[in-house]
Amino acid sequence: MTFTSIPTKQGVVVEKTGGPEVLEYKTDLSVPIPGEGQILPEILGQEGIGTIVSLGPGQNPYNFAVGERVIWLHRGSYCEYSAVSAEKAVKVPDGVSEEDALAAFLSGLTSLTLMKEAYPVQRGNWVLIHAAAGGAGFLMTQILKNIGAKVIGTAGGPEKVNLVKDLGVDFVIDYKGEEGKDWVKKAKQITDGEGVDVVYDSVGQDTWEGSLEAVKRKGTVVWFGYASGPVPPFSIQRLAEKNVKIARAQLFGYIVTREEFDYYTSELFRLLKTGQLKTKIHKTYALKDVAQAHMSKKTDESDMSRILKVGGRQGSSF
Repeated sequence: MTFTSIPTKQGVVVEKTGGPEVLEYKTDLSVPIPGEGQILPEILGQEGIGTIVSLGPGQNPYNFAVGERVIWLHRGSYCEYSAVSAEKAVKVPDGVSEEDALAAFLSGLTSLTLMKEAYPVQRGNWVLIHAAAGGAGFLMTQILKNIGAKVIGTAGGPEKVNLVKDLGVDFVIDYKGEEGKDWVKKAKQITDGEGVDVVYDSVGQDTWEGSLEAVKRKGTVVWFGYASGPVPPFSIQRLAEKNVKIARAQLFGYIVTREEFDYYTSELFRLLKTGQLKTKIHKTYALKDVAQAHMSKKTDESDMSRILKVGGRQGSSF
C-alpha cells in the first residue's frame, strides 16, 4: 500500500473534558504523514499493534519494512493510522498472537522491569503483590512464580481469589473477607513474623502504611500505581526502624535506551512464545464502541485488558 492510497482514518477524539461519554468516534480524520525516524502503522492506541503501511524519510536503523507486523508504545488517541517513533516500536515475532501481544505489552514490560530493577527478585524471596488479579498483577504473579518466588497475593472477592489461586500463588488474602481486615497480620503470620522481602503496591493510598508494616527488616516497598489515590507525604524517618528501602517506579524510566527496550520486549515475547506467560482478556470492542469500553472499567468487576479493534483487526488495548 502506498501512502497516497491510504484513505481518511477512523479515530477517537476528545474535544471537551468529562468521563467516557466525551469520547467521540469519527471516520473522516486526516492521516498523518510519517516524519524522519517514524513509521506509520495501521491501527493504533497508546499501546498498539498493526501493519506498517509507510516509512518516514531518512535512515531506518531498526530495519523496518512496509507490511511488517509491529507493536509499539506511543501516547496518542485511538485511531486507524498513526505516525509513531520507530524507537519504541518492535517487530512481533511469529508464534505470538496479536491478542497476547496487546494484552501483555504494557503491563508485561512493567512487571519485568519492576522485578529486574526496582527490586531484583530471587528464587525463594517472599513477595507480597497487591491487586494480584488486576491487569498488571495477573502477569506479575505468573512471572514471580516462574522465578521461584514465594508469593502472597491480595485480591477482592471469591472470583478474583480463585483466579489468583489458579496462578499457583502460595497464599491469597481476600481483602474483602474476614482476614482482609488485618492483611498485615496475615502476611506476618505467613512469613513466621518476619515480613516479606518486597511489596509491589499498585494501590497506593489505601495500602501504603500496611505495605511498610508488612515488609521485613531491610526489605523494599515498590510503589508503581495509585489505584486508590496517591501515597500522601510522610516522614522519611518512618523507614529508619527497619531500614526499609522504598521506590516509586514507572516503566518508561527503565526503557529509555533502545537496548533496554529490546532487552525487555525480547524477554516478554520469549515468555509468551514458551507458554510461561498467559494473558486474560476481559472483552473485545469495536473502535466505535470506545466509550462503552472505557465505561466498563467502572461498571465491570474485571480489571483485565480490553481490546479495541479497527476494521476487524486488533489495534489497541487498555
